[in-house]
Amino acid sequence: MNRRQFLFSSTASGALLCLPTAWAGMDPAMDPAMDHSAHHGHGTHGSAAAMPQPLKTVAEMPLLPESALPAGQPLQALKVLNSSSANKMAATLTAAAHEVELVPGKKTTMWLYNGQVPGPLIEAFEGDEVEIRFVNQLAQASTIHWHGMPVPPEQDGNPHDAVPAGGEHVYRFKLPKNCAGTYWYHPHPHGDTPEQVYRGLAGLFIVRSKTDPLAGFTEQHWVISDLKLAADASIPDNTANDWMNGREGQFALVNGQREPVVTIAGRQRVRVWNACSARYLRLAIPGQKITVVGSDGGLLEKPRVVEELLLVPGQRAELIVGDGSSAKTTLKALVYNREKMGNVAPEVERVLATLQLTAGPTPKVPATLRKIADFGRAVAMKKVEFSETMSMENGVHSMAFLVNGKSYDMNRNDLVSKVNDVEVWEVFNNSHMDHPFHIHGTQFMLLDSELNGKRQDAPYRALQDTINLRPYEKVRLKMVQHDKGLRMFHCHILEHEGQGMMAQVLIK
Repeated sequence: MNRRQFLFSSTASGALLCLPTAWAGMDPAMDPAMDHSAHHGHGTHGSAAAMPQPLKTVAEMPLLPESALPAGQPLQALKVLNSSSANKMAATLTAAAHEVELVPGKKTTMWLYNGQVPGPLIEAFEGDEVEIRFVNQLAQASTIHWHGMPVPPEQDGNPHDAVPAGGEHVYRFKLPKNCAGTYWYHPHPHGDTPEQVYRGLAGLFIVRSKTDPLAGFTEQHWVISDLKLAADASIPDNTANDWMNGREGQFALVNGQREPVVTIAGRQRVRVWNACSARYLRLAIPGQKITVVGSDGGLLEKPRVVEELLLVPGQRAELIVGDGSSAKTTLKALVYNREKMGNVAPEVERVLATLQLTAGPTPKVPATLRKIADFGRAVAMKKVEFSETMSMENGVHSMAFLVNGKSYDMNRNDLVSKVNDVEVWEVFNNSHMDHPFHIHGTQFMLLDSELNGKRQDAPYRALQDTINLRPYEKVRLKMVQHDKGLRMFHCHILEHEGQGMMAQVLIK
């Protein structure tokens, strides 16, 4: 019996899916001088005292058909969070449950920032002071993690800094130079992140530069998320398959809408977010080439013209779309096989939006967008391995999603780095399915990748905070952390992160 047959057998028979959640005591911090052997604990499950505890899991259930959500409406612009101060970006974000009518005649309870789907767009410039008051009106503790942004660790919504139910916290940070880019924010409490995101908590953050070479382009924002609705229009808990593979709802939405109509007059700049819990987006526009001008951490050095673009959960991109001619086409998510486990439906191609291309201004895309300076000579190396294990001990189907052979422990420092040291991280996906690697507080450069014994240099220079790893793929990333404190790194399939595929590095 192979792995997929085993998983199908255990989930179909109703076996309980469990997660080791009892935490081990703190490990001694690694000596930075020993960073080249950072695979400490490799091949283990952590503490032998860790006992499996049930995840909140429901059986498969009837879902609404995709046609239940209205389609074909004009794309709605994101709602911008206005500042209460002329001197800084100061505002309030409130997380709370709201009743919304997504399906005509039915109410759905969602957890939202300021009652909005998706959450508000925050805009600021490099050098701005940011002060966001977070009010938590949920029944769970929560945080706001500023995904990809260079903010101090104590302001980055780490699981250790959870705001209790009914509590408040003010996040304060200054946006440094050269951090213009397309970011987002979402909860990051340990264990509850998957639920809080799939119930609706996510918002957007754009940091702008006053010397942006693309400032003359009309700009659009496409936030792609998915949503699972039961037959009564409620948002159900995760099934066993959701926990194994990551949750994908039957609805793929753009700015909270099903298959909206997007008008692009001339040539426009489009910022795209993959805000899905687990869905991979292999984006294409039939009949049109896509010019990629930016990644997670801002503009590329030079534009890239492509036929399609893969965005994995958590990633963002900046595109130029349209050439001034009139045409009708679609934005599609093509089939991508990320090697899911168990009994799952086959992958299908999806239409995300209808695109109406019309005549309009066609500003020229500069041949050079900016210079991305190398970080310098690396002085240390880290090794990170993603892996999965499973068992049927005592008739209970148990899975573990691990980093360096261990499940996440808030009290353990898995790695230690020095502030401002340039490091190379070698990340290995020692598993049979794709996993996106994400690290907090910094952007990295891909140096090279290796798969099936073949090494390939990075084809171009870009700043990223999230990158996909195919099964048994290894990547080398160059990075530097500029603030002391604790940083998380993890798989950005949120169900895997929530089950322990996360670790932390202490920056001294």
